[in-house]
This record gives sequence, structure tokens and C-alpha cells, in this order.
Amino acid sequence: MDLNALRIFERVAATGSFTATARHFHRAVSSVSRQIASLEEALGQQLLYRHTRAVSLTEAGWRYYQEVREILERLDLATEALMAPTTEPSGVLRLNAPVAFGQRQIVPILHHFQRRYPAIKAELMLTDQLTDPVSQGIDITFRVGELADSTLVARRLASMNYVVAAAPAYLQRCGRPSTPDDLDQHDCLLYQGEMGRQRWYFQREEQRQASAHQVDGTLCSNDAQSLVRAALMGQGLVMFPTWLIADELTSGALLPVLEAWRCEVMPGRRDIHVLYTKRRLHTRKVSAFLDHLFETVGSTPLWDRWEHKQG
Repeated sequence: MDLNALRIFERVAATGSFTATARHFHRAVSSVSRQIASLEEALGQQLLYRHTRAVSLTEAGWRYYQEVREILERLDLATEALMAPTTEPSGVLRLNAPVAFGQRQIVPILHHFQRRYPAIKAELMLTDQLTDPVSQGIDITFRVGELADSTLVARRLASMNYVVAAAPAYLQRCGRPSTPDDLDQHDCLLYQGEMGRQRWYFQREEQRQASAHQVDGTLCSNDAQSLVRAALMGQGLVMFPTWLIADELTSGALLPVLEAWRCEVMPGRRDIHVLYTKRRLHTRKVSAFLDHLFETVGSTPLWDRWEHKQG
């Protein structure tokens, strides 16, 4: 059995695309198609249904994919274990993260990790859609917010800490809100995602639970970076996690308001988690990246240290 054909089949099954697989292996789509056809002929079974825009697994293909995926993973682990005593972490590290979190936080962390271990190549997939790390062949997944039930190992990286902030120009023009009740007199720029339009919750230390406050403004968007940019231009107030606007808070381009209240976009507190399979933890590239990640972020996340810098 051709090992390359099995690897190509695994990627086609995971991605549902000859084109994505060809790009992954730096090969022509026609070459990928021929390898799959040869594999099906050797097995005497149709593994894939070919559609105009995608491919899907037959019942036999699905059973075969489950076995092949595990065999290839075990083979990669065995190869790495044999080489590990004399080599640094190497190979392709595949990461998945939400778009804004990946752009703001994972890219610089990954940059320093690859400087530290130059034999590592990385594939960073940024999407706000929930993906299946196992079927997509992802080594490490970052999730912001609630976790669904999963067989993956989930390690808490940090808490989500929100801040209401605005540019100095806006506060000079419109004044600084003293309490959350004042927000109905302010231009609140709102994020609108899969959960609907953002709601703002506030809680004082002596209060048992957070209360929602009705807010509105001249701009809502499904792109957090656009809202941050509008706030920097003085358009209004935003409520975002510190990991998104730490640089702007540190520089004073955005100023925090309502600091006596803990703020959220839904009741309760949410965390940032790192997900991976137990088996992948035993690979040097994954264990080295996790060590680097937690060492870099620290017990007080680097994006929450802006308060200390203001000092």
C-alpha cells in the first residue's frame, strides 16, 4: 500500500476538497485525483463521492478514514519518538484560533516560538466558526468562551476580562460616563456575531450578579477590528476583552471608563482554553509549543499587564 496515497486520502477526507489537499501537499489537483483513483482501484471500493464543488465519504470511505487517520497518527508519533532524543521540535504545527484572537495574540507568540525552534513550520487557520480539530488534523485549538462537550483535553489559558473604553477625543467631546446608567446618553459601538448583537452587563463588587444595560450607537459590525478602529477615531465607546485592545490601552489611544464595574457581554465569566488530544501532547512540537505558550502568557496574561504599565 502506498503511504503517500493514504496521506492524500486522509487530507481529502478531512477537508472535503481535492483543491485544498493539492495545496497542502504542493501538488496538482490532477495528481491528487489520480492517487485517490488508484487507491480505490487497489481496494476495490469507492471511498469518495465526487460532487461539483466538494467530495464526501462513502460509508466504506468513512470506516476506512477512521482507521487510516489513527494509523498515520501513530506512525508519525513513532517516527518522532525514535528521532526525539537527538533533534529539536520539527515538522508542521497546525493551529486553529478565532480570527481576532489569532491576529492579536497567537501570531506574535507563534513568531517567537518559530524563532526559538526554526525547524518548525506552522499552519494557522483563523476562523470564528467552530471546527472539528480531529477531522481537520489540527494540533492545537484555541477556544474563547463556553466549551462544548468534547473528548479533547481542555487547558485553561486565561480569563476573559472586558473593558469599556473610548478615545480621548470622544471623552473630551461627550464626557465620561459615571455609571452604566449614563450609557444611554453615549454612542456605544456594538459587535454583532453569531450570538446576535452584543449586550453589555455590569456588576459591582458588592452585587451578586451582573445586570444588563440597554445600549445603542451609530455603528454595529461583525468585525471587531473595524469597531476598534472607529473607536480610535473618536466615534464612540466599545466593550472588548483586554486581549483585543491591550496595546491601545497601554499607549493611551483608548482610555478605560467605568472601572469600578466588572463588565461582560453575557452573564457569568468566560475563559480562553487550549484544546488538544492526549496523543498529540506526546509530540515534541505540540509539547514545546504549549510550554512556550504558557511561559509567554504567564499567570497574569500579557494582555492584562497594561494596568501595570500605566502605573
